[in-house]
Amino acid sequence: MTAVLPSMLVPNMPDTPDALRPYAELVRDTGARRLWTGQSLKVETHQAFAHLAGAGIRVPVGTGVTLMPLRHPYEAALQARSLALMTGRTVVAGYGVGAPAFVRSLNGRPYASPRTMAADYLRTVRSLLDGEIVDHAGDYHALRGRLIPMDHPGVEVGVGVLRPNMARTAGGVADVAITWMTPPGYVADTLLPALEEGAKDRDARCRVATVVHVAVERGGRDPYVLAHTAAAGHLAADHYTDMLRRAGVPADPADPRAGAVSLVDSGTYVFGSADHIAARLDEYRDAGVDEVVLNCGGVLFTEGRDAAFRDVGEIIEAVRRRHGG
Repeated sequence: MTAVLPSMLVPNMPDTPDALRPYAELVRDTGARRLWTGQSLKVETHQAFAHLAGAGIRVPVGTGVTLMPLRHPYEAALQARSLALMTGRTVVAGYGVGAPAFVRSLNGRPYASPRTMAADYLRTVRSLLDGEIVDHAGDYHALRGRLIPMDHPGVEVGVGVLRPNMARTAGGVADVAITWMTPPGYVADTLLPALEEGAKDRDARCRVATVVHVAVERGGRDPYVLAHTAAAGHLAADHYTDMLRRAGVPADPADPRAGAVSLVDSGTYVFGSADHIAARLDEYRDAGVDEVVLNCGGVLFTEGRDAAFRDVGEIIEAVRRRHGG
């Protein structure tokens, strides 16, 4: 049943060591599949998860995503394995190349080929976690070495995927393709074929984990306000809006409010009863998504954590009822 239940995303950066604790307790108490969060530039993501484990709250975790330019792949593999050892649970170590301006601010210039960078990085991290000796001298990193061998719970290496080119890259080297705000039809018709094309020389394609914006319908809630609150930053970004247009969802980075309306009207921002949301999540699974990650950011940012947690709890119970748990 755990494989059917959704996971949960922490949609904001933790700003205290204990900020993630209530989220982890909710995952533990509801039986949700995994706790996800992205790159934090406040309390560093890996350290926040490690703090939870040290406090005795050990749940499966995922990073969706941390940014490659912040750490060498050797450090990335070491951090991911350390989380698996500390939590005693599986880890999805998800990475993203970062926006060109962010990369430039750290390296002096953007990556000439983000796809080549991602492929080299992911391949190195995966090889290190597999106990292999890595001998690599590429345009983006160099390494000759290995991690000291240790037994540990499984670590899957993931990468953020929005469009077909990165999906092909992920298909060749990653364990998990992590998508954000991608409608189910787009996953099935665009991303999965690209993942399979990239995996033609592998035994199986990588899993798909998709972050889905959700909110339970209640009196006084305006889904358009919630969607804009949750996704305004993404709706102002070229790569996200390009993905949405490819998926048939009108979105213009110059008009995030209109993009939010499109998210709601297309069902990409899932608003309705908990049972309605549970049914919509099945559409993602039918499209080939292996792990659905609930993002209640719209409610969190407008009504607070308790309201967001109430939504998560009701949605998980609705999924459990729907699947006979």
